[in-house]
Amino acid sequence: MIRQFGEAPPPLTFFEKLKAGLAKSAGAIGLEALVKKKLDAVSLAELEEALIRADLGAAQAKAITRAIGDGRYDSNVSTFDLRQVLAAEIAKILRPVAQPLAIDPARKPFVILVAGVNGTGKTTTIGKIAAKLSREGHKVVLAAGDTFRAAAIEQLQVWGQRANAEVISREAGSDAAGLCFDAYTRARQSGADVLLIDTAGRLQNKAGLMAELEKIARVLKKQDADAPHATLLVLDATTGQNALSQVQAFAAAVPLTGLVMTKLDGTAKGGILVALAAKFGLAVHFIGIGEREEDLQPFDADSFAKALTGAA
Repeated sequence: MIRQFGEAPPPLTFFEKLKAGLAKSAGAIGLEALVKKKLDAVSLAELEEALIRADLGAAQAKAITRAIGDGRYDSNVSTFDLRQVLAAEIAKILRPVAQPLAIDPARKPFVILVAGVNGTGKTTTIGKIAAKLSREGHKVVLAAGDTFRAAAIEQLQVWGQRANAEVISREAGSDAAGLCFDAYTRARQSGADVLLIDTAGRLQNKAGLMAELEKIARVLKKQDADAPHATLLVLDATTGQNALSQVQAFAAAVPLTGLVMTKLDGTAKGGILVALAAKFGLAVHFIGIGEREEDLQPFDADSFAKALTGAA
């Protein structure tokens, strides 16, 4: 379609935004510099090192490089072909974890506990998920369990208005576990389909804060022995390999069921999602590439692999 003079260009699709956001990660792999006349031991070793630098992890880098060299060793390989093959190998690792967030209608309210370290965009992510669920026809209640920050409570209230979701909150400094107990009671009384619980950002090495997260889970089980029905960890892509230790620490406190990866736009460490998938096998429900509601989308393994490698 030919645009008229002065007409605004069409908005970028999510894949176009993702590809632009992961351009630094794709550049970190640097395939153009690796392709020589033939795919030999030197170029394969350089590719493996480049994948490690892109935070895919040593084990995954080795396995992917071996798979690429199999049947192609000492053969001419173009940059285009290498991108396609690399994307296909990465997609194989990611497909098993690309799972949508499923709401079980038999569990009402379906309780989603959301955790993460400071600065991952956790509260914003909760708001975006609430808006999506509300659009899908679910009645959503939000619990402002980050009682340490008044700003987080206010931020969640704004998202609650956008999502047409009731927000249960108390003054800053209140007991988070008690608030979550009350929020569950309110959600059940109001016939809500989903209860989304925000929690305070906490460093994975702070025992006191991790104990509070465990307490919230215990309190919820007094209301429903199976709650929380989903526990999501929000990760910041820019943290790179530190995301691995975060998953380990939070999983030791509460049984994690899925991941959300934010801030993929502009990071050179997007490959960490591959390392996480291979090591933990946890479902990746959403990825985020910006501040707007539509910038959080369900994770698609093939699209991500293509964007990460710069494949068309």
